Amino acid sequence: MMTSIYLMLLLSFDFNTDVKVNTDVKFNPDVKEVVKEYHELTNEVSEIFFIYKYQESSDASVMAYVISIAMKQAEYTANPLQKLQLFQENKDKLNRLIDTHRTNIHLRYVRLLSQENAPFFLGYNGNITEDKLILKNILEVEDETDYLDYYIRANTSL
Repeated sequence: MMTSIYLMLLLSFDFNTDVKVNTDVKFNPDVKEVVKEYHELTNEVSEIFFIYKYQESSDASVMAYVISIAMKQAEYTANPLQKLQLFQENKDKLNRLIDTHRTNIHLRYVRLLSQENAPFFLGYNGNITEDKLILKNILEVEDETDYLDYYIRANTSL
């Protein structure tokens, strides 16, 4: 209950009061740092701050992690219909993002992680084989995403 009140206050606060922001500049944080921070999240409050911090990013990889945490917020919702709606909305966002960025390794990792951890009754498991194949191939190659290999091995069935 206290967290819900805290969330409402956080989301209603106008952080841009008297601040001039250049809207032509896109916010693109370092993906390696986002991945590290994502895996260090420990509670609802840290997850909400993570969403708020990165939700304006124009980087598809960063947005995958934001959407994943937004999907996870269904755990904290008491109403079963709201839980399902929150989960479905964010699942659809993630799948649409993957449709437009089919080769993005972060998107595939986040979807596999989400599908392997989603309750079975939600039926969110249709892309596990496809994502595992793509991720397995990436694990075998030395490239700029090698920092992600540890997380893939530690957090998925690969």
